[in-house]
Amino acid sequence: MSGNDRKVVLVTRQTRLEELIAKFLTADQARFYVEHLGADFSDYEREHAAYQAARAAATQTLERWGRYQIVDRGFLPNFIFGPADIVAALGPDGLVANTMKYLDGQPLLGLNPDAQRHDGVLLPFAPDDLASLLPEVAADKRAAKAVTMAKASLADGQVLYAVNDLFIGARTHVSARYEIATRAAHERQSSSGLIVATGLGSTAWFKSIVTGALAIAGSYGSRSDGDYTALPWDARALRFAVREPFPSKTSQTTLVCGDLDGAETMRLRSLMPENGVIFSDGIEADHLDFNAGTEAVISIAERQGRLIV
Repeated sequence: MSGNDRKVVLVTRQTRLEELIAKFLTADQARFYVEHLGADFSDYEREHAAYQAARAAATQTLERWGRYQIVDRGFLPNFIFGPADIVAALGPDGLVANTMKYLDGQPLLGLNPDAQRHDGVLLPFAPDDLASLLPEVAADKRAAKAVTMAKASLADGQVLYAVNDLFIGARTHVSARYEIATRAAHERQSSSGLIVATGLGSTAWFKSIVTGALAIAGSYGSRSDGDYTALPWDARALRFAVREPFPSKTSQTTLVCGDLDGAETMRLRSLMPENGVIFSDGIEADHLDFNAGTEAVISIAERQGRLIV
C-alpha cells in the first residue's frame, strides 16, 4: 500500500469552550458563569478560535489527500486503527500521548494548533505542514523517534498501556493499600498511590514528584545527590515512585522508588475492597479496576510509539 491509498486518522479534542457549553448548554450561560467568578472568558474564545482554524486547515489538506477520518479523543479507547493508518494528533501535547498508547507501530504526527499557547514538545509541526508531510510519511521516507511505553497486565487478560505514566492507587482521596514486589524487595504499603514513568514520562509528572520530594527533604536538612536527570524517550527502562508512603505497624516504606530495566517487572496486589484503579496518561475514564485480590504486573511494553520528527 502506498501514497494516497493509506488512510489518515486525525485525532482531535474538545476545546475548553466546547466543554463549558456542553455543561452549561449555551455560550452565553458559560460566559456568565466564568465572568461571574472573575475570570477572562475571552481567553476561552481565543483558544477555541485558534483550534478551530487549525482543524479547518488540517481538514482541507485531508480532503485533498483522499481517505481520512476524524476521531474525537473520547472515542480512542474503542477505536480500531488499521495497521497501515497514518495518525495525526491536533494538540495539545497531552493528546499525542493519549493517542500513541492506542497505536501499535503506526506513524504519529503531532500538530501544534496554537504555538503561542502550547510548548509543543510532542508537536513539532503546524497544521499547514501536513500537506508536505503526508507523502513522505506514506512513503516511509520521514524519520521517526521511538518512544518506550509501559504496560499494566491483569491475570484476566486486561492490559493498559502508557506513554507517559501509569497511576496505581485509589480513585478517591483516601489511602491506597496494596502489596508491592520487585526483584529487590516485597512489602505492604499505604500511600497516595504510585507512579510508574517511561522515559518520556520521566520529564513530566514523575519529575514533579521528584522535585517536590527533594524540596521537602532539603527544607528539613537533607541533601540531594544532585540535579535530576530524565531518561531518554527510547530508554528500555521505567522508573517508579510511591507518593506519600506512610509507615505503620502494617505498612512499610523501604520500597518507595526505583527502576525497572529490560525484562524486570513489578507486581502489585490490591488490598482495597473498592475504588482501586490503574489508569495511564491522566485519562481516568479509561482504567482498570484494581480492587481486593487483583494482581497487576507492571513491565516495559512489547511495542513502542513512533513519533514522526
